[in-house]
Amino acid sequence: MRIVVALGGNALLQRGQRADAAAQRENVVIAVEALAELAAEHEVVVTHGNGPQVGLLALQGEAYGQVQPYPLDVLGAESEGMIGYMLEQELVNALGGRPVATLLTQVIVDAEDPAFADPTKFIGPVYDRPTSERLAAERGWQVAPDGPHWRRVVPSPLPRSIVELLTIRLLVEAGVLVVCVGGGGIPVVVDRDGRLRGVEAVIDKDRAASLLARGIGADALLLLTDVAAVERDFGTDRAAPITHATADELLALDLPAGSMGPKVEAAAWFAQATGGRAAIGGLGRAAAVLAGRSGTTVTPSAAEARADPTS
Repeated sequence: MRIVVALGGNALLQRGQRADAAAQRENVVIAVEALAELAAEHEVVVTHGNGPQVGLLALQGEAYGQVQPYPLDVLGAESEGMIGYMLEQELVNALGGRPVATLLTQVIVDAEDPAFADPTKFIGPVYDRPTSERLAAERGWQVAPDGPHWRRVVPSPLPRSIVELLTIRLLVEAGVLVVCVGGGGIPVVVDRDGRLRGVEAVIDKDRAASLLARGIGADALLLLTDVAAVERDFGTDRAAPITHATADELLALDLPAGSMGPKVEAAAWFAQATGGRAAIGGLGRAAAVLAGRSGTTVTPSAAEARADPTS
């Protein structure tokens, strides 16, 4: 099978964990254990989140006041290189002679996307409310609650196309395990003269992973995070995990726009567009999520909901 695996931000940093290099490397080793198990039997293409890393780079940049802060597209490229390096190195260590490559990836968005007027994407570390409000006032940020904490939010336009898609296809066909579209890809728009230009935004990595999976003809899309499964009645005392569902059933749920909502949309889009399978589940149980023994399996129709996803 050809599988696109999207690693959540927890693949590199746990909530509340210090954003230092040693902690990220430790978490990458754990993530690669799950990826290596899949790569032993399948073609795997890896994407990843970058919210905490982009936030950290932005804070580091602001400490040097002699230049203007770097825009989010440039910070996204920096984080894609940094995270890709860590993942690639550990994948090479785990997979021996298997070829691995990290590709900086630009993703085209619509300059008129309404998301630019309604920021919802969380990036950076968590804060208490007074700290977040102070930083918002000092730096012109918009902030919003994320569970018990507060974080910066930025525009998250829909991904429209992947600039380097042909290159990714060539690498995959050559047997290379590719790390790409990191953080949802570097957001760019196409100007009237046909030239690419970076924009101040962050693309949701799960939506971009769904676009990537469709573009390379993947058989399955795995969205791995720190949540075991999608839950019905999320956040209430009636909350219960959903083990199998059709795309329409999941899209009918009322889910948070900044967290599980995009994952459900991405999984549903892939299942509907390709007739293939998507699954959402815990990083440490990647193989079980693929096999339908853990997480939430998403299928395009009820008749296929419990068929063997590895067949």
